[in-house]
Amino acid sequence: MSREPRAHPSTALVWTTLGALYFVWGTTYLGIEKVNETAPTLLGAATRFLFAGTVLFAWASARTDERPHRAQWKAAAVVGVFLLLGGNALVAVSENMGTPTGVVALIIALIPLWLALFDRVLLRSAPLGWKVVVGLIGGFVGAAVLVGTSATVGNVPLGGMLVAVCATLCWTAGSLYARNAALPRAPLLGSGMQQMVGGLVIFAVAVAAGELRGFSVSQVSTASWLGLLWLIVAGSFVGFSCYLWLLRNVRTSLVSTYAYVNPVVAVTLGWLFLSEPITGRLLVAAAIILGSVALIVSAGGPTQRAEAHDTPVAELAIDVETAEDAASHTVRPDP
Repeated sequence: MSREPRAHPSTALVWTTLGALYFVWGTTYLGIEKVNETAPTLLGAATRFLFAGTVLFAWASARTDERPHRAQWKAAAVVGVFLLLGGNALVAVSENMGTPTGVVALIIALIPLWLALFDRVLLRSAPLGWKVVVGLIGGFVGAAVLVGTSATVGNVPLGGMLVAVCATLCWTAGSLYARNAALPRAPLLGSGMQQMVGGLVIFAVAVAAGELRGFSVSQVSTASWLGLLWLIVAGSFVGFSCYLWLLRNVRTSLVSTYAYVNPVVAVTLGWLFLSEPITGRLLVAAAIILGSVALIVSAGGPTQRAEAHDTPVAELAIDVETAEDAASHTVRPDP
């Protein structure tokens, strides 16, 4: 039986959804900073993912007959540890160490470069084109300019920036593992599992780090509670829903543009609400990094599925079998 063709969404709906994704995921850096003001860093991250993951898992379980087995839980645990503990939680730690949100966002924008480097150079999944080569060189030059000038001129803690770099490496490793991991086919079910397990691991680390000693819920300010609520509702629910819808309805190379739009939103919000300076050297570094990411994304991947003239680039330049597979493999490289 042939499947009826899917109706194309309107241009206005596509750009409204994409704009929402740009804005929502760009604001998560500010949300993390607000949570960090009065709440323990790891405990805040654990609360976010435990709550969001439980809701997503319960909702998805009620809508599908798929029931995850032990191998899928193990795969979700590995992905959750790398992406949420090693990726998202380290972003929160970096900000807590004094790294400006805009600088963190620009460092996170290096993820497509790491993915291209490991996937194409080390794993040799595709030949290197000139766009990838130029993008890799330019991206790391931009990163050197960003880290070097921020540490020496901007008085940004070098340790905080290195933690953010570690977060990008963890996200890259988790994303590459997730590509072939035994995860559920239902996207929200897999995401819920990853966030639940990842949240539990982050909570265990928070306890081991002593974040619960002397902590009282009463010390958490209204601003921090609102920041946490924003991260759960907007970052985990609204943003991810927009991302899934876009993956299924528009070309994936267009969806991937959030990788170099989110940092612009984060830098702007950091300047507006946190008085983070925007220097000329920061703008130069940002232009180099984001331009390099654009080259990497436009280069595409080794497979072409539904788009004859537009190579799919999903999950920040990770090649995928289908958009649904990409969505089920990972949550997202957001803070």
